[in-house]
Amino acid sequence: MTVPSLTLNDSTTIPQLGVGVWQVPAEDTERVVSDALEIGYRHVDTAQMYGNESGVGAALKASGLARGDYYVTTKLNNGFHRPDDAKRTLHESLRRLGLDKVDLFLIHWPLPTQYDGDFVSTWQALVDLQAEGLTTSVGVSNFQPAHLDRIVAETGVAPVVNQIEVHPYFGNEDARAATHRHGALVEGWSPLGQGGGELTDPVITGIAVEHGKSPAQVVLRWHLDRGDIVFPKSTHRDRLQQNFEVFDFALTPEQVAAISALDKGEAGRTGPNPDVFDWIPRD
Repeated sequence: MTVPSLTLNDSTTIPQLGVGVWQVPAEDTERVVSDALEIGYRHVDTAQMYGNESGVGAALKASGLARGDYYVTTKLNNGFHRPDDAKRTLHESLRRLGLDKVDLFLIHWPLPTQYDGDFVSTWQALVDLQAEGLTTSVGVSNFQPAHLDRIVAETGVAPVVNQIEVHPYFGNEDARAATHRHGALVEGWSPLGQGGGELTDPVITGIAVEHGKSPAQVVLRWHLDRGDIVFPKSTHRDRLQQNFEVFDFALTPEQVAAISALDKGEAGRTGPNPDVFDWIPRD
């Protein structure tokens, strides 16, 4: 199966399906990413705060794949928003990953109540890193509409993606609409929910029966059919394989609409609210 690529607003392309390594233990990361690459994944999403960039780098090195055959995203640690820190830590990420540049570097959280509310200078630092050739593209994660509007208004540069919580019970439609308004693509984290019941919801299980697919495959197909980028996480090879087998069927518009109608609004959010999330790791 071939994973479709989507074109970003800087004219580069990104695989629409990848493997995520959030909460994958550092000691398991090389194995998990190696399994994913063997299955056919070519997009790996990691972050400085995940603590497993070295495992990702080891798997990439062991894969024997040419550099142009895979796509790597990492994200800025919340503790390093000051421009000089952001620039220094990308160099550190590159060393851990064994790369001379990443494909995509994101601000992980806006942290509007930290750093005197200044996430614009952090965004400008990422734009500068792109100009220096240390990352091909730059984007953001967990940015609300007002956050997006502000960085674009003050720098004139729109992110290529906004990675946000999206799943059937939390469509996050305001953030999705704002992302699209700025010409960016949505990446959905926690695409299958976090045990909130989506995979046993009668609407989703009924559609799964119709297609002869698992509920998880149906939910991933829903994301893909809406044009979002997803990277489900699993430490089990059979689950990684199953998550990859979503390109041999498509949902009908009515099925997409039925799943979208499960949205519970803010009550469906399982992660932190970016407007108030202020955690900075203390090491």
